[in-house]
Amino acid sequence: MQILIFIFSIFRPATIPNAEIPLGDRVNMGFSSTILVKGRGHAIVTATGMNTEIGRIAKRLMDSGENSKTPLQKALDRMALVMLAVAIISIIITFGASKFHINDEVILYAISLAIAVIPEGLVAVVTLTQAFGVRSMADKKCLVRRLAALESLGAVTNVCSDKTGTLTQSKMVLTRFWLPADGHFNVSGLGVIPEGDITAQDSTTPVTQETMSPAMTQLIQNTSLCNTATIRRDKENGEWITQGDPTESALQVFAHKVKMGNKRLTSDENGTPWTLLAEYPFDSGVKRMSVIYKNPTGQAVAFLKGATERVLACCSSIQFSDQEGGVRPMSQQEMEDIVFPQVENLARDGLRVLALATKSMKFEKGDIGPDDLTREDVDVDFTLIGLCGIYDPPRVESKPSVQSCHEAGITVHMLTGDHHATATAIAREVGILPENYGRGVSKEGGVDHVVVGEDKLVMTAMEFDKLSEETIDALPSLPLVIARCSPDTKVKMIEALHRRGKIAGMTGDGVNDSPSLKESDIGIAMGQTGSDVAKQAADIILTDDNFSTIVLAIQEGRRVFSNIARFVVHMISGNVAEVVPLLIGLAFVDVDGTSVFPLSPVQILFNNILTSSPPAMSLGLEPISEDAMKVPPRRRSEGLFAWSNVIDILFYGFMIGIICLLNFIVVIYGYGDGNLGQYCNEGLNPGCEQVFRARGALFAALTILILLHAFTCRDLIHSTWNWRYLRRNHNKYLFYSFGIGFVLLLITLYVPVLNTSVFKHSPIDWEWGMVAASCVAYIAFAELYKAGKRALLRRRGYRV
Repeated sequence: MQILIFIFSIFRPATIPNAEIPLGDRVNMGFSSTILVKGRGHAIVTATGMNTEIGRIAKRLMDSGENSKTPLQKALDRMALVMLAVAIISIIITFGASKFHINDEVILYAISLAIAVIPEGLVAVVTLTQAFGVRSMADKKCLVRRLAALESLGAVTNVCSDKTGTLTQSKMVLTRFWLPADGHFNVSGLGVIPEGDITAQDSTTPVTQETMSPAMTQLIQNTSLCNTATIRRDKENGEWITQGDPTESALQVFAHKVKMGNKRLTSDENGTPWTLLAEYPFDSGVKRMSVIYKNPTGQAVAFLKGATERVLACCSSIQFSDQEGGVRPMSQQEMEDIVFPQVENLARDGLRVLALATKSMKFEKGDIGPDDLTREDVDVDFTLIGLCGIYDPPRVESKPSVQSCHEAGITVHMLTGDHHATATAIAREVGILPENYGRGVSKEGGVDHVVVGEDKLVMTAMEFDKLSEETIDALPSLPLVIARCSPDTKVKMIEALHRRGKIAGMTGDGVNDSPSLKESDIGIAMGQTGSDVAKQAADIILTDDNFSTIVLAIQEGRRVFSNIARFVVHMISGNVAEVVPLLIGLAFVDVDGTSVFPLSPVQILFNNILTSSPPAMSLGLEPISEDAMKVPPRRRSEGLFAWSNVIDILFYGFMIGIICLLNFIVVIYGYGDGNLGQYCNEGLNPGCEQVFRARGALFAALTILILLHAFTCRDLIHSTWNWRYLRRNHNKYLFYSFGIGFVLLLITLYVPVLNTSVFKHSPIDWEWGMVAASCVAYIAFAELYKAGKRALLRRRGYRV
């Protein structure tokens, strides 16, 4: 809704009252400029906002098809049509068996048979399972905005993650810096506490304000003033608190360590303060920030900081010493040859490198204001004064989480705005890249240099964006790390994954990340640092911005989909198990040629609702399997009704149905004399005793086997009837449902009147032995079937 209001505000005609604008002039309205006409005093302004970057993002979000049905909904729709067709055919068969002499009993039986075909509780169980899955993910700090994400999470093959705050702690601290004039320096102290010393790389003597060089003073002033972050001490608990971007907070803490923080430099308490004249904030497009201050002597000074290559593009000289002539004009290539090796030196240790520059400015007419000069006018002819290395330690849980993804067949990509050497170092630390990847054997200055391997596991956005779709598709594998990544690069990466048939998750936090979040199969927004637009475009939101939470979400997605597959197999195979004896049983006819129903209508409804649904709901709450994150993700084509599940349904259904029907046959023709009586469908008439006992035996066997079948469906591949599996964490709800179902069975069998008049069966005694044998036969057939499945999967190369 916010996006729609935004779009409306872009296109709404605006008026400028009492404006003296010459006919045909253009006025800059922020988003666009248009021709203004229509007389004196009022001007009609029509905005062409969709031609702006934000307009294009909004249009892309509006064009996304969020109302389309999910794969699960489509599968359930197809299943409903198949079940309807089977129900209609079953009714026709029932009427045909009675030679279309249709009476009340035949109609009731036909309706009950049709009900037995259709799993009434399936939709409710699916909804409850997804609801419990959403709740479980919320407990794990992952909010689900769209239920469709639960279906896709289990099939994710690639995860594209940001670095800062997701794989790392976002607790940045400036640990090293380099001055062309003085060399490398180390900075002690961790966290946001502004305490620590500056020491030269080959010295242990701390640098103070009195002993630091003018070049170092300029660098510290840059970190303090070209900065929007603040640091303060909480009055209640005395803890230090930072507000602002983590990178700028690290720079501000560094400045505070030498008593040159922003507040101190701009405060009137310390004499003539530094006064802000203009600010050009950081922009992801230009990757730099610049400010103009008036220093205490009244001179205007500009400071610039940002990505090294972007800052160097704005520089024309480097400050090598504080002596006169120490500022040396240089060409771009000469500066790159000097600076880039130092960047590599810092970045190889996983430091995020920023370049800092400064210059003096002169104005003939007073002070400059924020609207007097554009960024393009300011960001020229700077002098580079140094580099800062900021360390953001990886989260402790990031490496195990990445390893878990690898074991699960999920490829992790890191898309970051950092330098490629920094990205490579961090990717090695968290396990995205091999430990020895990118380490050169040659040494310069005694330091191994990080290099990009020929296999292109690491690429810069500039390299990746230059590649055509055909070239990208021809790569043996897509890069695992993309440095200096832009929002457009993220979209291109997702498109490349889709062309390879992959299911991708993408993280993002900014407004310009929303297209990639929408383009991906699973958009993952950051809950702490993410923008509202990114959250609206995402499918799930991480409330802790932690990569390990993504892994937990994938694990939960696999659990939810597996549980849905389990109870679908259980419910529908249970329905098949009911339909098999009901249809085959129509062949048993009495002396009048009337079919004798092996189950009464009430028995059918009991098994279809009270016996089948509770275990299915319990299967929906089945805990995560130990092997859930040790198998590859399911293929996109493996939906809810994959061939493996369909075969399971038919095998278990026919097997249970035949075993139960044998109970009916043994009672009638084995123990009894084969007398089917007369009018036994209507009640316990003379001669119907055997039929009623046979119904009781069939009903008991069917009820117990359906309850036991739920335990078999806990794992559709591995054995569930062995000591190792029985020692696992049990699904207590499954045991509750079995106990309740068994108690209800006893009530229906042995409560007078209820048994013979309502359920139309008689109590059983010796038949319990036959029911027990049926259970043993069922378990044996189920285990043999699973063993065959495992053998077949092994021959196909699967690890089971």
